[in-house]
Amino acid sequence: MLIGYARTSTLEQLAGLEAQQRDLKEYGCEKVYTEQVSSVAERDQLDEALGALRADDKLVCTKLDRLARSVQHLGQIIERVNSAGAALVILDMGGTAVDTSSSTGKLILNVMSSVAQFEREMMLERQREGIAKAKAEGKYKGRKPTARAKTDMVKLALDKGVSKAQICRDLEISKTSLYRIIGDLDD
Repeated sequence: MLIGYARTSTLEQLAGLEAQQRDLKEYGCEKVYTEQVSSVAERDQLDEALGALRADDKLVCTKLDRLARSVQHLGQIIERVNSAGAALVILDMGGTAVDTSSSTGKLILNVMSSVAQFEREMMLERQREGIAKAKAEGKYKGRKPTARAKTDMVKLALDKGVSKAQICRDLEISKTSLYRIIGDLDD
């Protein structure tokens, strides 16, 4: 049986999710598991898809980055696929499909996943260098603190005797942010 897996990182990427589902159905997937979560979040549907695999099944996804977040994560997925006696198919690995039911497919997948990991690490390195340069030039200040902008409202609510839990709900701030603000007020 062909089991599909489609994922986008955000809910706004609906067109991308629909395109993946279409491609998986066209390939012949009988069941398609879908989710819209970050690659680093818990992915229940991926776990479901892996759990549904039986001997001679194939887990199919459209692109490698929709499936695994790193070479290590891909290795874990491949291990689960192999332990079920199944194979993995990536429909688009640089313009060609890769099927791990063959030794050539396994080799191509390992090489391509290593290249993808290398590219991601290089991109993150360039990003860090750019941020460091911008900080040195005084152009990068980081994200503006949002909860601390509500310090005056927190102080007013505390002075009026409003409970801390109610302040968090009313101002839509976390308990951690509230206590950070209180600590700043005490200084």
